[in-house]
Amino acid sequence: MRAQTRQGLRSSTRQQGGRRRRAVSAAAAVAIGAMTLGALAPPAASASESAASAAAAARPDTVQQALNALVRDDGMPAALASVKDRDGRTRTYTAGVGDLTTGSKVPRDGQVRIGSNTKAFTAVVVLQLVGEGKIGLDASVDTYLPGLVRGKGIDGRRITVRRLLQHTSGLPEYGIHVDDDEIRNRYFEPRELLDIALRYKADAAPGKKWGYSNTNYVLAGLIVQKVTGRPLAEEMDRRIIKRIGLRHTYFPAPGEMTIREPHPQGYHRNPVNTPLRNFTEMDPSMGWAAGQLISTNSDLNRFFTALLAGRLLPAAQLAEMRTTVPAGTSGLRYGLGLTSRPLSCGGVYWGHGGDIAGYETRGGVTDDGRAAGVAVTNIPTDEAAMQHVKDAVDRALCG
Repeated sequence: MRAQTRQGLRSSTRQQGGRRRRAVSAAAAVAIGAMTLGALAPPAASASESAASAAAAARPDTVQQALNALVRDDGMPAALASVKDRDGRTRTYTAGVGDLTTGSKVPRDGQVRIGSNTKAFTAVVVLQLVGEGKIGLDASVDTYLPGLVRGKGIDGRRITVRRLLQHTSGLPEYGIHVDDDEIRNRYFEPRELLDIALRYKADAAPGKKWGYSNTNYVLAGLIVQKVTGRPLAEEMDRRIIKRIGLRHTYFPAPGEMTIREPHPQGYHRNPVNTPLRNFTEMDPSMGWAAGQLISTNSDLNRFFTALLAGRLLPAAQLAEMRTTVPAGTSGLRYGLGLTSRPLSCGGVYWGHGGDIAGYETRGGVTDDGRAAGVAVTNIPTDEAAMQHVKDAVDRALCG
């Protein structure tokens, strides 16, 4: 979710990046190339088809090559991917090691902290409530949380729900004011996160410019709770996770610092010239509606596929979600908790992406049904490494 907390919880757009030195882990670099492919029973093939298949199998797989390079060249302890083609067939990949201390294998399609991908889930819940007539996209924050949002240049009467979901509210970021030890060990109530942000002046007047801020989604989550009278985690579970069968996705309970299912260890370096630290166990409450979920690449593929297919939102609300504004200079555009990014083979893919200390996740789906998710077990430490993660997604969707 990259709130830019000295390289802690940070936003998924990575517009500012950092000039952080890459450091290759020796343990990871010697353990490249562990790959698993989803087992599918093939139909009977002719001799010519078998020869063509054998030739294809002999060629290096571009997704595997990309993951291997992330470990070998960019110092990622592990990299994981799940790729679904137009026909629904899924391949899963791994590279590196799941634990730098033990050298254990990377769990195939292991669970990871998905950071700001959580925002897409939060936005879906809000838009479902819009479709039910319980929230108005162009209603003010004060309509639901009267008097709560006030500060230097900040007035909840001038900020709409749409601007929260679109990151055009001008609200300041809370995460840059919290250090790694707090992020890792402290439980934060959502109102505490908002209070941190409101100590600082607005970044811009509402609607004047796009500017990524996790504070927007904390407020969106608070609105969901006010309108429904239920915890955000329950609404997310009922309305999305159970509805489309995300068997490996969950919102950690208060105080839950571990990851429930098989997972690679997550590592974090701060400052950039210090050794990697194991950051797998942490209190994720700092992310809440902006970044708390745990999932897998394949579950994220299922989520974004269902979303784009209209299984989670009425057509009107999905169209609102896909209405985007420019977000930086790389072709990235931001809708309502959903991004679009150009593909090298033409068209765009839809998703979000996210990072949180220990993990980086990127991916999304195309309008014709392709899906790909890539995760690495350390937030990239420079823009070149980050680009390589994005390139791995592009290879998976364009291959």
